[in-house]
Amino acid sequence: MAIDYHNIITLEPGKLGGKPCIRGLRITVYDVLSWLAEGMGHEEIIADFPELTHDDITACLLFAADRELNSVLISAS
Repeated sequence: MAIDYHNIITLEPGKLGGKPCIRGLRITVYDVLSWLAEGMGHEEIIADFPELTHDDITACLLFAADRELNSVLISAS
């Protein structure tokens, strides 16, 4: 079953400067992506942050992929 990140990733103007967070927690998509980039696995992240789930981590990846797909390249030429 596909995960709909729209139900997991939240954007609240008054929380963490409006950065995308997981379910209103003070854990940002950037935090999760950084941990993954540093080599942490899903289990290790969840062990350190038990309020997170595998679906939360997958939602961060889907959110980032969707944002990249919809980004626009602006040329300086």
